[in-house]
Amino acid sequence: MGTRVSYPVEVKQKAVEMRLAGVPMKEILQELNIKNKTQVQTWMRWHKAGDTHRFEQPVGKQYTYGKGPEYSSELERLQVENRYLSQQNEIFKKVQRIGKEVDKETSIKLVEEFRKTMTVQDVCVHLGILRTSYYRWKKELNQNQSKRQLEKQVGTLCRKHKYRYGYRKITAILKMRMRIMQKNQWQCRVKMKKRKKNGQPYAVAVNILDRNFQSDRPLEKLVTDITYLPYGQKPLYLSSILDLYNGEVIAFNIGDKQDTDFILNTLDQLPALPKNCVLHSDQGSVYTSYEYQKAVHIKGITMSMSRKGTPADNASIESFHSSLKSETFYLNRIDRTTTTIVERTVKEYIYYYNNIRIQTKLNNQSPINYRQLAV
Repeated sequence: MGTRVSYPVEVKQKAVEMRLAGVPMKEILQELNIKNKTQVQTWMRWHKAGDTHRFEQPVGKQYTYGKGPEYSSELERLQVENRYLSQQNEIFKKVQRIGKEVDKETSIKLVEEFRKTMTVQDVCVHLGILRTSYYRWKKELNQNQSKRQLEKQVGTLCRKHKYRYGYRKITAILKMRMRIMQKNQWQCRVKMKKRKKNGQPYAVAVNILDRNFQSDRPLEKLVTDITYLPYGQKPLYLSSILDLYNGEVIAFNIGDKQDTDFILNTLDQLPALPKNCVLHSDQGSVYTSYEYQKAVHIKGITMSMSRKGTPADNASIESFHSSLKSETFYLNRIDRTTTTIVERTVKEYIYYYNNIRIQTKLNNQSPINYRQLAV
């Protein structure tokens, strides 16, 4: 039996954000150094079910409803209980509308319908069945469907030949049909397997920054990253560049496509830079692309990149993105709003972060005030 791997909370959150942003599973596994895609799928189920507290559970420990970590407040406990009761009520309404008892086929149908918004375990709890029973029933149903299809084909052949063929000849005809289908590639085309051609990155830079987030001069060390903003009517992304000298956000861009043009627009906002300026990022495909690295080279910037699966190598920009979401969307409980409000919220917060929000490490000054006083 292999050794079970424990992943930090930051890695789990980053994997969920990347998956929500449409990043291919293979790229997520490579960038975050995750061994198995089932890990990411599990974290996604927890995220969809609102069980993000489970990101902190130790290896081998399974938190269930009412047995998770202590709640930070009475409001959080009530919210969890309310979500549980809402899910239960939604399933009961569906059962009544179908007008059937919760038999095998109805249970399978309901689990398949609700597993997009909650975990299989939670649906089974609400239905009063075991999760193992659901998987067993589903397997039996698939087997029965295959048997019924085979019986239909046998019946058609028997009637066609007026019941003159025994089982050996009928079997021979069925095998012959299978060979003809394979030879001519006449298999089912309703659900074709999609294979994405993953190109190799142009280049990966060494980790020059090496978690040394201290800087004595403005624009000496810069860090950049992209974060997902899942609060509006459509997926939005924030690309930002932060100066480690005073923690000031010196460039940012909001868009609905996470492509090379998106980050090039952010890069173009940079002011004149001194020699030997270092720009640190992760190993995302946009940062390892030829177009981006060419633009960085033209500006005379030295590139630095995090190691795979180590968000802590870019902790400063990760911390800024976390603060942005915590102090706006999470604090005000904004789950779904308009795209315009999302964009306005981000722009207003960045202005507040740069000009008003004081930081202890800057002698209780805002980033811009600190820079101006130093000059």
